[in-house]
Amino acid sequence: MAALDKSCLVELGPVPFKDVNNDDDNGQTAISPPTEYADIVATLPSIAAIGDSQLLKYQDVWLFIHGVTGVISIQRRFKSRPGDVLLASPPKCGTTWLKALSFATMARAKYPPSDANHPLRRLNPHECVPFMENLFSAGQEAKLEALPSPRLLQTHMHYSVLPRSLADCKIVFVCREPKDMLVSMWHFLQSAGFSFPFSDLFELACQGQNPHGPIWSHLLGYWTASTARPEMVLFLRYEDMLADPVSTVRQLARFMDVPFTAAEEAAGLPVDIVEMCSIDALRELEANKTGKFGLFFKFQHQTFFRKGVVGDWVNYMTPEMARRIDAIVGDKLHGSGLTFTSVGTIASQDQDARTLLLPTSSSLSSS
Repeated sequence: MAALDKSCLVELGPVPFKDVNNDDDNGQTAISPPTEYADIVATLPSIAAIGDSQLLKYQDVWLFIHGVTGVISIQRRFKSRPGDVLLASPPKCGTTWLKALSFATMARAKYPPSDANHPLRRLNPHECVPFMENLFSAGQEAKLEALPSPRLLQTHMHYSVLPRSLADCKIVFVCREPKDMLVSMWHFLQSAGFSFPFSDLFELACQGQNPHGPIWSHLLGYWTASTARPEMVLFLRYEDMLADPVSTVRQLARFMDVPFTAAEEAAGLPVDIVEMCSIDALRELEANKTGKFGLFFKFQHQTFFRKGVVGDWVNYMTPEMARRIDAIVGDKLHGSGLTFTSVGTIASQDQDARTLLLPTSSSLSSS
């Protein structure tokens, strides 16, 4: 394969998905799920998990049924291109923010953050960077072919189920302290019309049966890949991004082979990108106050910008719950070199106060 001319990346950059596939509901109104995988789906283990919905176990990952169809279709049909960049994460770990920062960084030559009509000022970040499972589960993967290279793509797939063509792309993975992730996931599912107590989701997570679970295998897959091939897999923590978002943007630019020039640094471009992509800036845009995103589940755009803080789990978990999930995840990650230190103190049952240690930087999107 001929070497990619990286100068083209700066000139072209990714373009917003919705600008190319400019129809209603992020190009996902016509749903034609592939039917050839019905026999596989019918044989999978299943549990009644979230409300009236079922989760199916496919290649050791628990997914909603449409997610299974999307993953199988991606495994069998996806064709990568030189220059593709994949943004990966468990749900509710900073996906929306990562999409915004990555798009703004990679496409800055075509769409400078000073542009009043910048795509991120008129579109939701999920309308700029396509969610692969949505498209493939709806039989709409051809829409990806309409995007010029290089493409920014997004997935919640575990590293273990990625097709080889995706595993050979550059991958940026972001994760989050598991307790905060679960709280955010619960709020997010509630916003889509699911009604169930937080304790239900917590129990599923402890058993490794939460949506896109187990949590630990999701983390370990990308962690191991990042240690083996750091030039191909960038492993980010949401909490570190919050603490120093400007350094994160510089890191993203270097990893995606579009480092900031001395002139861009002098002009403050990394700071401008961070400010444009902050939760406060994005939340106030009309594109993020109205509209919906999703296919089988519909999520209001505004639900992607809830809090973005660290340590909110203390408002939803008892000390015993926190210790239990910490022990389970810690045991599963033992020996890998990957650890999580909870932000906040777990109060004893006879205490009312719980101390949160929040970052001093402004809160940014965690959806």
